[in-house]
Amino acid sequence: MKGISKEFSGNKVLNDINFKLYPGEILGLVGENGAGKSTLMKILFGMDEIRDTGGYGGDVLIDGQKVKFNSSEDAIRQGIGMVHQEFSLIPDFTVGENILLNREPEKYSVMSELFGKRLNTLDRKEMQRRALKAIERLGVELDANRKISGLPVGYKQFTEIARELSKEDDEKVEGAKGIRLLVLDEPTAVLSEHEAVALLKAMRMLSDAGISIIFISHRLQEIIDVCDSIMVMRDGLIIRHVDKAEADVQKIAQWMVGRTVKQERVVKADRHVDDEIVLSVSGLKVEMPGEMVKDVSFSVRKGEIFGLGGLAGQGKIGIPNGIMGLYLANGKVEFEGRPVRLNDPSGALDSGMAFVSEDRRGVGLLLDESLEWNVAFGAMQVKNRFLKKVGPVRFRDAEAIRKVTEEYVDLLQIRCTSTKQRARQLSGGNQQKICLAKAFALAPKLLFVSEPTRGIDVGAKALVLEALRKYNEENGTTIVMISSELEELRSICDRIAIVHDGAIAGTLDATSSSEDFGVLMLGEMKEA
Repeated sequence: MKGISKEFSGNKVLNDINFKLYPGEILGLVGENGAGKSTLMKILFGMDEIRDTGGYGGDVLIDGQKVKFNSSEDAIRQGIGMVHQEFSLIPDFTVGENILLNREPEKYSVMSELFGKRLNTLDRKEMQRRALKAIERLGVELDANRKISGLPVGYKQFTEIARELSKEDDEKVEGAKGIRLLVLDEPTAVLSEHEAVALLKAMRMLSDAGISIIFISHRLQEIIDVCDSIMVMRDGLIIRHVDKAEADVQKIAQWMVGRTVKQERVVKADRHVDDEIVLSVSGLKVEMPGEMVKDVSFSVRKGEIFGLGGLAGQGKIGIPNGIMGLYLANGKVEFEGRPVRLNDPSGALDSGMAFVSEDRRGVGLLLDESLEWNVAFGAMQVKNRFLKKVGPVRFRDAEAIRKVTEEYVDLLQIRCTSTKQRARQLSGGNQQKICLAKAFALAPKLLFVSEPTRGIDVGAKALVLEALRKYNEENGTTIVMISSELEELRSICDRIAIVHDGAIAGTLDATSSSEDFGVLMLGEMKEA
């Protein structure tokens, strides 16, 4: 890519980007949210969004020849595949159907011989074989016959990756080339560390077969572990492009944010938590596909930051989804000594609880509304906040909404053109911050936060964790944080419960050793 530049509404997001990629090379692309990484890859993949916003400056060259992709289909024909940060799946299709989408093997018949290909039928047996082969290469348990709409986000991501892996074995169609370059935009953001290892192995295997990979990730150790070279972007510019031997986690983090970033425990050492139990869960069962919660019991103290960890698919994500009424649940839940009626989202919100979902686009945001509307809407509905009363009629308090949104934009350092900008136009990490701002605006007594730093860079991750800690200490809000990253939980939580096979394997103080947590993750029961 030579001299690549791009503007959105007069705002320059890419400025004179130049780099080369060689056959079989794995290039790690890192940078803060809003640095321009995804936009650069959208240009490479010929996405409509780029063309519809005025195109770009500079040249893209494949094998030394200039190319101009008018659509993603053109890029695919050149052997370029991309797994996007946000999912591009059809909800009512199965996993297998999504993996082979638009590339389905067909069965010929006498009728199709007579009347043409329109009378071909799908070769379901061959589709199943190819889908299972791609899933097997990922090394995960994924049901090819399950509908996408019933899967948690981690399994949707596996489906996206399996779809790209399956292309390697496709028969070539006229004018197309086999997959030669794979762009992976935050593929491990929703995966546990254990699952991410399986993906990194698959990436190295593809690299050994001569397929080039551009790997975007905020997990910097993954970048160092699997990449051959590393390119760091900041504010639309390339700050560094180095061999991985010249980099370590601290150096990359410093290049990304322009300052030293320390990873350390963010809660106070002398922190005191009340012994009063504010949330009690007993025998909780939740019917969430891929996250079956079988028999979960735990309690949370008032003002505590309580962590729920464990490998993906073991049930940790299902717990808040069940308590907050997003999926069918039964069992006993008490909040502030009063029973919580399950399967009733409005009741959970009215009781003073709030939830930041791991699925920011599907559950967390009004994508086509402004940042102001996203931040304030829930609080208006549930708490009657940001409203002016004139007689018996209530009106939106536009000034109050603007002020609270600006407050959270500053607090969470949300990169946006203004508070009027649509949520859809933000980068994934900044969308995640808006979800947090929306929850803070509700002023809850207890806040469930599921994967709060998913898709957020190392600098912003520290900022978000600090914001959660600050909100907890200043407001006395009890926080239950669910995360696939153990070290993230250990940095902020008071206690951490590990979920294994749909139940709590054990609860430990956050200062306990990684080895002790590892024992629980493997399913060996251990008392706190």
